[in-house]
Amino acid sequence: MIQHHIEACTKVPSMKEILLVGFYQPNEALSRFLVSAQQEFKIPIRYLQEYAALGTGGGIYHFRDQILSGSPEAFFVLNADVCSEFPLPEMLAFQQQCGDPHSFVMLGTTANRKQSLNYGCIVANTETNEVLHYVEKPSTFISEIINCGIYLFTPTIFQHIGEVFQRTQQELLLEDSTNGWQRAEVIRLEQDVFTALAGRGKLYVYKTDGFWSQIKSAGSAIYASRLYLSQYSQCHPERLARNSPGGPTIRGNVYIHPTASIDRSAVLGPNVSIGKGVTVGAGVRVRESIILHGASLQDHTCVLNSIVGWDSTIGRWARVEGTPSDPNPNDPYAKIDSETLFRDGRLTPSITILGCNVTIPAEVVILNSIVLPHKELSRSFKNQIIL
Repeated sequence: MIQHHIEACTKVPSMKEILLVGFYQPNEALSRFLVSAQQEFKIPIRYLQEYAALGTGGGIYHFRDQILSGSPEAFFVLNADVCSEFPLPEMLAFQQQCGDPHSFVMLGTTANRKQSLNYGCIVANTETNEVLHYVEKPSTFISEIINCGIYLFTPTIFQHIGEVFQRTQQELLLEDSTNGWQRAEVIRLEQDVFTALAGRGKLYVYKTDGFWSQIKSAGSAIYASRLYLSQYSQCHPERLARNSPGGPTIRGNVYIHPTASIDRSAVLGPNVSIGKGVTVGAGVRVRESIILHGASLQDHTCVLNSIVGWDSTIGRWARVEGTPSDPNPNDPYAKIDSETLFRDGRLTPSITILGCNVTIPAEVVILNSIVLPHKELSRSFKNQIIL
């Protein structure tokens, strides 16, 4: 997910450094990824770990000295759990047209009326695109323009976040003197900052018609993968697999890592991503799925609408299938729903997900299920979470 963000950032002229900020405990895989990304994109990339989860504004405020150390004129803030075309150069050009050199820009897109209630809603001046009113997840309809979680700030944003911090700190100190400072550092850009900035001539919205989606669940990664593969067909066709003599049958947009071993009788696509070192046997059918590195699909397996985790094995003639959770195809403004796992006490049919090191035996069916890592199954399962 983050590689797409990094690649988009490197296309911005004069981009000097990329900082990843989060509460995630760094591990060897993340460190390896950062080293390879720096080498590939030729730009410094660092991970800054928060001491606690500080919210969308608290994290950047806590590390403001690091962000400002190179005296940037402006900087982008991108939520990690979104996929997008990331029109960052266009946002930069738009900000320079706004007149005020210290103005801030948020990326907005159009949702349908019902789904807009699940997002931050933006009421803007139709001529100037100034944000007049901002409400995070309103209880009644406010606007069809929603916040994409992608922002362009100038250093003056820290004055506004600092005002929120000081105010919250004073309020907390009045009621509880023990940990007021720590709790005051938890700041939400959306509710605490944007709501106050709206209508003050400081905040503008750049509306995009390009693709955008949240990635709030593992299942929504299948839809995000489809959007990125579609983008590749336009911008990076060389990254997609093609039909060639002696190779597998490719239908639609398919990505295959160069190290993967695919039998010539396999049929892949549309919207399939095959990771590093994956083995795909004879007669295998894969559609609308992500196969992560090291996985093995043995002869004549069928994988539909599923995510197969790292180093998992699916036995011969087994079938792994999920139910797509796509937006309404008849509504151009529909977004993917972040549905709950359960409805009426039952697992909602959705993408099938196999965790890492899962072994599926031959000739079984796994349907609409989630299998946690390191499980060796012995039979078929339907509509279950297998712990």
